[in-house]
Amino acid sequence: MSSNINTPIIALIGRPNVGKSTLFNRITRSRNALVDPTPGVTRDRHYERVVWDNKGFILVDTGGIDDNPEDALVHHIREQAMFAIEEADIVLFLMDAKEGVTPADWEVIDILRRAKKPVYHVVNKIDSASKEVELLTPFYELGAEQLWPLSAEHSYGFPSLMENLCGAIASDDTEGPDLPEGTVKVAFFGRPNVGKSSLINTILGEERMVVSEISGTTRDSVDTLVTHGNYSYCFIDTAGIRRKGKTTEKLEKFSILKSLAAMGRCDVAAVLIDAEEGITEQDTKVIGYVLEEGRGLIVLVNKWDLLGGDKKKQEQVMAEVGRALPFVGYAPVLTVSALTGYGIKRFFPVIGSVFRQFTASFPTSALNNLLRDAVDAHSPPIYKNKRLKFYYTAQVGTRPPKFVVMTNSEKGVHFSYERYLVNRFREGLGLDKVPIKLIFKDKSEQRKKNQG
Repeated sequence: MSSNINTPIIALIGRPNVGKSTLFNRITRSRNALVDPTPGVTRDRHYERVVWDNKGFILVDTGGIDDNPEDALVHHIREQAMFAIEEADIVLFLMDAKEGVTPADWEVIDILRRAKKPVYHVVNKIDSASKEVELLTPFYELGAEQLWPLSAEHSYGFPSLMENLCGAIASDDTEGPDLPEGTVKVAFFGRPNVGKSSLINTILGEERMVVSEISGTTRDSVDTLVTHGNYSYCFIDTAGIRRKGKTTEKLEKFSILKSLAAMGRCDVAAVLIDAEEGITEQDTKVIGYVLEEGRGLIVLVNKWDLLGGDKKKQEQVMAEVGRALPFVGYAPVLTVSALTGYGIKRFFPVIGSVFRQFTASFPTSALNNLLRDAVDAHSPPIYKNKRLKFYYTAQVGTRPPKFVVMTNSEKGVHFSYERYLVNRFREGLGLDKVPIKLIFKDKSEQRKKNQG
């Protein structure tokens, strides 16, 4: 079964110094892309997950497409931009209003026409409506259906562009006709060649995935619908995620984005670690992605059979995993072998327990009793000469469970006391296998909002 639900990828394309990185920063509400008037500053593709108007997408910034023979990196930058176009669902093509249409712009237009992707033709560096007609006129010769005037730096035209862009993106919560109601979506992640496809094949008991010793065989996310007992599961096999400095092959860079897109639509992420190699820095980064996305997490230490029953080595590997992942201490850790099938029987019960907690809801009365008992057992600290108070709590969401806690000062909640409350909520609600979120809000501020 091939999935039709993916986080869209939107690529910023254009020649050097037209404002791609400035627009990237405005859309991501950050300063993550380096902005510099020197052409060619953005040497590689930079990407970030964005939620705008309740629509999720991955935004990719690229280096400028240019033919400057004096720059040795021009070929590399061009190759990356070309591949960004290939992997994108939507392209934002930026041009410079002050410089007009250039030969490089015509070249990009030709590339985009061959790619046959939805394209927004954005004319940047237009600061006001009074200049719009004059500055746009030269660009009509490109034959674009619509031109979008914009000032990425000063926000002119930005709201209209984003409103239209978000309208073109399918809703994030669409489950799709292929998946039965209540299907648990499980995505498999890990470094290349760690055994993701092999493990899925072993679980399924048949060769539904392409299994190969060649690193990076799975170039895109592949979904398989599985029925086990009374439940349906969608297994998402993703391409291997490598450390950024190692992703020199263009196809691997492509697969990273597809893997992150898959992470955004799963309920539970199964991250595989190679038992022989032990946990690596890149493994912890992949798990960090899962944590940022707020997904359920199961850590699978694969190739356990290669340790050959060496108890000392086994204990050493598990200790390393524990030391490397203190920030996700709630996540179940299973030792498995895709080759022999060892540990596979435990996988479905663990998925079930993680998913039940991930989607759990609780009555407000029970939550308030839990909060009162926690505060009674450990008094909140003093903040600005006043005792911190917690008035009440309520659940505001699931996937993962989220709780709002009303207080007299959200700024006064020290991280150590927050951690204490998180642990009490975990213990009291039986949420020992998933992340939970406590959101602290000032009661006085909330009252003002309600009155306003």
